[in-house]
Amino acid sequence: MNRLIALFERIPHSVVAFVARFSIAAVFWSSGQTKVEGFALNIVSGELELGWPRLKESAVALFRDEYRVPLLPAEFAAPLAAAAEHVFPLLILIGLATRLSSTALLGMTIVIQLFVYPGAYATHGTWAAVLLYLMARGPGVFSVDHWLALRREIRS
Repeated sequence: MNRLIALFERIPHSVVAFVARFSIAAVFWSSGQTKVEGFALNIVSGELELGWPRLKESAVALFRDEYRVPLLPAEFAAPLAAAAEHVFPLLILIGLATRLSSTALLGMTIVIQLFVYPGAYATHGTWAAVLLYLMARGPGVFSVDHWLALRREIRS
């Protein structure tokens, strides 16, 4: 058993971080894609539609009728969420501003858990665990953040 544990402990952080980055980015990106039309990108299914993204009318209705996030009007919350679900996952995927982007998506996760789908704690807990891992440990060596840190270190 100790040999197995030792083997598991040899899994590089950068591999775990890359899988975490790809997975959590896919979750939020997919959600964002349901809120826009005119632009679609899904590398898994091969769906590709290049164009200027527009907010779907159904997205505002979803925020008004189902999500009902407090303090934010649906007309503001829907485009804000759609933008956040595209920008932050992209940044996390390439590993740029990973900790900041993970913090933003963790905030979104907390809002969803508390105000939108409080019964989905298992799903949101999984998202939170991945995002907290990225916040605590960073994106690993396969990232723009790591490359930028190396450049700063060389200049110093």
